[in-house]
Amino acid sequence: MESLVQSTTRTGPDTDDAFGPALIRNGGGRPEWLVQATKPVRYEVRMVDGLLDPAHPDLALAGVTERTGNRRFIVLDDHVERHYGDRLRTYLDAHGLEPTICVLAAEERTKTMDSVSHVVRALDTFGISRRHDPIIAVGGGVLLDIVGFAASLYRRSTPYVRVPTTLIGIVDAGVGVKTGVNFGSHKNRLGTYFAPALALLDRDFLATLDERHISNGLAEILKIALVKDMRLFSLLERHGTALVSSRMQARGAEGDVVQEVLERAIHGMLEELQPNLWESDLQRLVDYGHTFSPTIEMRALPDLLHGEAVGIDMALTTAIARRRGLVGAGEQRRIGAVMRRLRLPQYHPVCEVHSLAEALEDTVRHRDGLQRLPLPVGIGSARFVNDVVVEEIEQALATLAAGGLDAA
Repeated sequence: MESLVQSTTRTGPDTDDAFGPALIRNGGGRPEWLVQATKPVRYEVRMVDGLLDPAHPDLALAGVTERTGNRRFIVLDDHVERHYGDRLRTYLDAHGLEPTICVLAAEERTKTMDSVSHVVRALDTFGISRRHDPIIAVGGGVLLDIVGFAASLYRRSTPYVRVPTTLIGIVDAGVGVKTGVNFGSHKNRLGTYFAPALALLDRDFLATLDERHISNGLAEILKIALVKDMRLFSLLERHGTALVSSRMQARGAEGDVVQEVLERAIHGMLEELQPNLWESDLQRLVDYGHTFSPTIEMRALPDLLHGEAVGIDMALTTAIARRRGLVGAGEQRRIGAVMRRLRLPQYHPVCEVHSLAEALEDTVRHRDGLQRLPLPVGIGSARFVNDVVVEEIEQALATLAAGGLDAA
């Protein structure tokens, strides 16, 4: 057999010798080619204030190229349309933009391929330029997932911009690269990895959320605190009640607390995601609270929000960690007390041993044959385990059903 012959011939403007040979050809009797390519991922996450203030150009310039005209295709959550539709249109008019707005009812029960198809039909009607007319998604995490999925599929990828309007969108769904929809009884069973061109984060949108949806987002912030950021946990411990009641709108000294909480949560999330965007390593700290919660959330629909299901998962795994000696009794009580300040549930009637055991089995399939289950170690650290058994789930459930972590 002949030795491998490397082909260094390239065509097109995007080739880069730094990435190595484009092709390796085996010149033997049965020719074979190994195709090698690298696609860099680069996107910006930007915190802004007053995004809809006409004096601020961030939204008007989001996703534009040198060939972008005045047209904009915007997918707008129906709740956001009611609260901010007029302000958005005034902003766009002030910048001389011509919007086509697709309003979408986005909630967990409508997070399906039907919603993706709705967006695609609107894109076809609009006649979007594949590289130069930005798709702009304005709404909560569900809407961002739907639009991101549609953008990843439309003409095999069309750039888009995320503008999250919920707390869970700002600290979680809006800053990563996952997209997806539910299928049957399974949460996010269909999806892609597709980075936005830009994510614009403005906490002013949180002013019109009800307090339950603030708590919903604080669950994802607590997740980061418990597995990697003791300082963040301390902030939630001291200021959690005020964060909920103020809807993260405080200014002055309390506003500095809000800003630090958001920055630490977003930075902690991105710090975990950046080296592992495509989840080539399935052992992920950000999966804390997401082992049992997909099953809990889908079984309880519409009774539980995503963050509430994550909170129950975190309570359950904290109880498991306590029985293993990874979390002390005082630490467990502190975690439970913070969850109460953040108004996060620790238990729900759908939490039955059998269903949670099935949830763990499904997670094992999702994580390629191992549990890879993050458990807290004290507060602010975690370790991965692969040996949680049904009896531990049963014992942890008993703790939660008897009054919660801070009652044990």
